[in-house]
Amino acid sequence: MVFNFIAHLRTINDSDKTKAVDLLIRESTGDFDFFFFIVLSVLMATLGLIANNPAIVIGSMLLAPILFPILSISLSIIMSDGPIIARSIATFLKASAAAILTAAAATLIFAPFAPITSEILLRTEPSLIYVGVAIVAGLAVSYSLAQPALSATLPGIAVSVALIPPLATIGIGVANLDIAVISGAFTLYLVNVLGIVFSSMLIFALMNLYTKRKVAEKVVQKEEKRLEEAKEIQKNGAKEA
Repeated sequence: MVFNFIAHLRTINDSDKTKAVDLLIRESTGDFDFFFFIVLSVLMATLGLIANNPAIVIGSMLLAPILFPILSISLSIIMSDGPIIARSIATFLKASAAAILTAAAATLIFAPFAPITSEILLRTEPSLIYVGVAIVAGLAVSYSLAQPALSATLPGIAVSVALIPPLATIGIGVANLDIAVISGAFTLYLVNVLGIVFSSMLIFALMNLYTKRKVAEKVVQKEEKRLEEAKEIQKNGAKEA
């Protein structure tokens, strides 16, 4: 069965592989929309954690695009492309920092020094179970990217891996100056990220996505040009105002 699965990965349509790389690079671009949804998702997660409402926390995971720069790190590593690795890591770190700062600010505004709820505590207790969940989620999402028929499963995978709630929990810990909450949530977040990176690297390598390095570089160039054009429009708009 394992060998059949590997053989299947190697026979995925070449155009689907190209589309997967294109999607991954575009969705991991740190533009306004990307950070806007990061802020919205972590705001929702923070309020849900403070209110001890799991439904709100689950909803926040569906908004977050932070999974894409993590997968972009995996892709760029198997491609051995230094500039894309740096780009992906930079976007990931900026998104993480923005999420933590947003969560801390929201906590101070809406519920300063609120009691630690059970939903918050759940995000401060990393275990081997979470390692397994992260690995399975990484395998699932990386496989789904190159399978257009499976794209509808991506929201469910985003919920299962739960990247945003630990970030929100770190922010809550920062606002409350609670080292135990910060360290526990950071460990869980790190476990999730590493599990996704290593498992998605395996799938991407078996798919031979490293052969799409030129495609990735072209998409990066287009995205960087788009960002520069957006900045110019903003500057011109500011001058006119």
